Amino acid sequence: MKVVILGSGVIGVTLAYYLAEDGHEVEVLDRQSGPALETSFGNAGEVSPGYSAPWAGPGLPIKAIKWLTMEHAPLVVRWGRMNPAMAIWGLQLLRNCTTHRYEVNKGRMVRLAEYSRDCLMALRQRTGIHYDERMQGTLQLFRTEKQLAHVHGDTTVLDRFGVPYEVLDPIGCIAVEPALARVKEKFVGGLRLPGDETGDCFKFTNALAEMAKAKGVRFSFGRTITAIEHEGGKVTGIATDAGRVTGDAYVAALGSYSPRLLKPLGISVPVYPVKGYSLTVPITDPEGAPESTVMDETFKVAVTRLGDRIRVGGTAELTGFDLTLREERRQTLEHVVGDLFPDGGNGKDGSFWTGLRPMTPDGPPVLGQSRYSNLHLSTGHGTLGWTMAAGTGRVMADLIGGRKPEIDMEGLTLARYG
Repeated sequence: MKVVILGSGVIGVTLAYYLAEDGHEVEVLDRQSGPALETSFGNAGEVSPGYSAPWAGPGLPIKAIKWLTMEHAPLVVRWGRMNPAMAIWGLQLLRNCTTHRYEVNKGRMVRLAEYSRDCLMALRQRTGIHYDERMQGTLQLFRTEKQLAHVHGDTTVLDRFGVPYEVLDPIGCIAVEPALARVKEKFVGGLRLPGDETGDCFKFTNALAEMAKAKGVRFSFGRTITAIEHEGGKVTGIATDAGRVTGDAYVAALGSYSPRLLKPLGISVPVYPVKGYSLTVPITDPEGAPESTVMDETFKVAVTRLGDRIRVGGTAELTGFDLTLREERRQTLEHVVGDLFPDGGNGKDGSFWTGLRPMTPDGPPVLGQSRYSNLHLSTGHGTLGWTMAAGTGRVMADLIGGRKPEIDMEGLTLARYG
């Protein structure tokens, strides 16, 4: 079977590899000049199954109001860019801010993310792929007693899925992240997820793309997709600025841009682009840098060690498809890395980047077959595309190949939106 994948981010490339491994003919289309040049390029570097959680949760509306007034705000809304899509998505998000919906959605996300971590481990062992990977867990760092007191809401779900964790006091935090001893007065404790990993998503995607090419995958870069052609309940081809591409099955893995191409087909996918930023800083003092990922709960910023670099990633901006690099967002990232790891690296020497996270209002991605028999969806991973990539690729390859996935797909398909 020939499968045409739209998008060469970490989601599309991982699926392409699995499909080729299963013996399918695969072609990947992308407007960029190579793999992982958009959202997968400069993300925070976390592979964090245990930290998988929806934005929408109890107390979010009150938190959002507080965030919007902070100097280094985790959330920014560009009200001048408000449009119906943003408003509808926001209302859907608020609808999911109940305890029950949060627990259901988090459970769905952890199910896929835990499976994905296992798939990534197996893929690494089978291929020997390297991408500045580390297996030393994630530390969610709490600056206030109130944050620490609320940790039990998350651990309840972790207990249900058997995800290992440790609630640590400051001494315990320093034991796993020794550089924090230099700023021990700035936090009160943390939640450590020892099963989490870190790594450079861009390096991984490019290395896996080369392995996929060796298995026969064709990558057609520099091709802008203009339309998905269809007739009689089936997709018949993909129109691009360089000609038409056909196959037996098709996969929309275009992240935030998926809804634009799906809407003319009558497919409504509630995915909205949430803009994030990152800073990549050369390490100047290895002992003053993080060992793995430290997630600052106050500013919602992750600080991750990637080889000889520190990746600082976070903030969320609702501004449509605008990719402007805003200096005030850089200042937030510089503040966090300088506050927690003042000797690790100089934030002012870092390279600044922004990308669009394709987020659903409830949290889980949208996977599986669409209303068209040969068109499949793989989008809406939000901040967790890197975390969920391997599991998504394996699940989607199984579905396309007519096999039953190894995990329950309940709540992970478009059907959950009715």
